[in-house]
Amino acid sequence: MIILPKEQPAIQGLNTYYLDVRKLLEHYQGELGSGGVHFRSPSEEGVVFFDKDELLNGIYENRGGENIKGEAAVEKLLAAVDESSFILDVYAIEPQKIYFWSNIPSAKSVYRDLSTEFTDLLGLIKKMMSEKLTGYIEVSIQGGEEGGLIFFINGQVIGGSYSWGQGQLNGSEESRNLLIQKTKESGGIFHVSRISPEKSPAPSEPVSDETVHASENVILALQDLLEVFERVVRAGKFAKGDFSTLLKKKFVDKADLYLFLDPFAGEFSYDSGKIQYSGNADTEDLVRGVTESVKELAQDLGAWPRFSEEIRPWSEKHAGLLSRCGVSF
Repeated sequence: MIILPKEQPAIQGLNTYYLDVRKLLEHYQGELGSGGVHFRSPSEEGVVFFDKDELLNGIYENRGGENIKGEAAVEKLLAAVDESSFILDVYAIEPQKIYFWSNIPSAKSVYRDLSTEFTDLLGLIKKMMSEKLTGYIEVSIQGGEEGGLIFFINGQVIGGSYSWGQGQLNGSEESRNLLIQKTKESGGIFHVSRISPEKSPAPSEPVSDETVHASENVILALQDLLEVFERVVRAGKFAKGDFSTLLKKKFVDKADLYLFLDPFAGEFSYDSGKIQYSGNADTEDLVRGVTESVKELAQDLGAWPRFSEEIRPWSEKHAGLLSRCGVSF
């Protein structure tokens, strides 16, 4: 993905046939302080980001599908201009924003494959603003036929790039609202990526075997609960839709009370008979959140009489856990 802010062109349309590109980069490091040089030819494209002290990052792509990032991309571009001609455009980028643009290639995925079935783009934008996101939301509509990117620095939207604008940076609220409207009409898939400084991970505190085993036991107990519930719903044909989708929707409904159920958080999921959990919620909240979701969905589907019978052996087996958490079936 080659995107850079083009609002401040220093110079455009230079042909590398007549240039010493390395000296040109040195010149604009001194002249602009920070910015990006866009390289383009019929078969290759790239960008090199710089500040006054160094070349910060690069991206290289070609029609053959090759995609290189980082220092290797910078070296690839500098070598490519010795082999063939490129057209260069040089853009100034404010020093306080150069870190953002130069690190887009290194952004880390936070949320993947969020669907309009469970959330809406406007709500996701507001959530990323509240979380002070530095990064971007990638939006795909109708399998990628349309879409866009929305960029954030410390929770503030600084612009977007949209398929109907040929990918150029666009800061207008009108374009952003159009993207939101298109997702409402046609649905969409959202990916969120975050740019963050490299930090050494803090040493983790030791976890006792007792704590680990307790967590594993709770997860296995809840997994058994969901397996029984899924079997009842499928066998009794209580649901017209997909069981997993119905359960996720119920989790969304409960996410205000139990944050770990929020699909944005990516902490809790159940699929194919298995729970995946990476959060740190209290055991009581974990058990209450899942059991309340199951009980409400069973009642919504008209499956409660059958389910309450089927779940009795499970309830008896885990009576101590349920009692500690204030849960009953």
